[in-house]
Amino acid sequence: MTAPEVTISNAFDGGNGVLVKTEEAIENGVTNVEVKIQPDIYTELEKKQHFQHFYFRALVKGCGTVRYSIVNAGEASYAKAWKDSTTFVCTTTPSDAHSWKRVLDTKYEDGHLTWTQTHERSGSAYFAYFAYFPPYSYERHLQFIAKCEASPDCTVESLGQTLDGRELDCISVGSGSSVCWIIHRQHPGESMAEYYAEGLLTRLLGLDRNGAVDGQVRNVLQKYKFYIVPNMCPDGAIRGHLRTNACGANLNREWTSTGNDGDDDYYQAPTLERSPEVYHVLKKMDETSVDAFLDVHGDEALPFNFLAGSEGCTNWSTRLEALHGAFLASYERSNSDMQREISYEPDAPNEGMPNICSNQIALRYDCFSATLEQPFKDCLTNPDPTRGWNPARSAQLGASVVDALAYVHPYLRDETEFWKNLPEEDKYIRPTNKY
Repeated sequence: MTAPEVTISNAFDGGNGVLVKTEEAIENGVTNVEVKIQPDIYTELEKKQHFQHFYFRALVKGCGTVRYSIVNAGEASYAKAWKDSTTFVCTTTPSDAHSWKRVLDTKYEDGHLTWTQTHERSGSAYFAYFAYFPPYSYERHLQFIAKCEASPDCTVESLGQTLDGRELDCISVGSGSSVCWIIHRQHPGESMAEYYAEGLLTRLLGLDRNGAVDGQVRNVLQKYKFYIVPNMCPDGAIRGHLRTNACGANLNREWTSTGNDGDDDYYQAPTLERSPEVYHVLKKMDETSVDAFLDVHGDEALPFNFLAGSEGCTNWSTRLEALHGAFLASYERSNSDMQREISYEPDAPNEGMPNICSNQIALRYDCFSATLEQPFKDCLTNPDPTRGWNPARSAQLGASVVDALAYVHPYLRDETEFWKNLPEEDKYIRPTNKY
């Protein structure tokens, strides 16, 4: 049997991965294909080039087993996070989120991320797509925005344009007096964040029920006015970046200037020239104010869903601690994929970075504000080794945040010592990254 011939391409939306070399039938008839991840554009503030996201197409001719290797995995931004990670494969339609499957023999050894795929089809060439996490394409984004726009219950607007000229889409819905902003995918390689947005908006607008919504949604829409940005970094997503926009700005470090004006290390942010995505969103936030805020991401290392709060901010208080605890406890009750014990180690008092989005929002509006992280790995609170964390579960997590927001609403701007009357189960738990 002739060993399969393999070529690699990434010239499509979100593609990243270039062929280094192919060695045919190196052992036991297995063809070895080596691929290298391309780095993001250099980040001026962090002074590095991030990379970890990959998404490429293998065109295969012939039958046999192929071992794919990411040969620069050991140099990636979060190399230690490769341990227990898996690749996803799609051999049908990559735009269909449900067509992606985990490759269970993925392993990280000696700086290489490797996995095998047995190609059994003979005759004409065929393809397989491989990705770190199932992609969320810009075409899917536009189709979903159009679906939202067709709903009579919301308003779709552009807050401005990105560096590459794409619209920064924002969906507003609800008639309440409290303002809730939820933004997604500041880091473009974290596609699970946009699946989360899709699940949230589908529930709020009844997009899968011809506009019909459940009673909890009716309740929430009377209390809140939502502003939801499904994709903060469409340019970076299309370019196949992990963390940066079209010019190399890590948007989650662009929410205020750092250093002192006039000093050599002064870094002005946000600016229209480098981070218009943040500039436009922050401008709109200043118009609406903010009472509750979530910044939705994905985390490469921790196999959990979790919140990172504003503990290190100068305005962290008993009030904000109680809001964080009550919100997260309610979220855990509404969806057991969320949990409270594991997160990043909280910043020490007054040492939080104010240029990080959720910190800046907490400081600027003195409100409940948090970063929500989802795993690239399996979710250990409810492990599913075959399917792992996936787009469907991301969407479910997005839909269930509605219940947590309903629960915490009465306390958002309560000026009394409301925490004294909260049940014990709502108490703030200081998290740890050890598990």
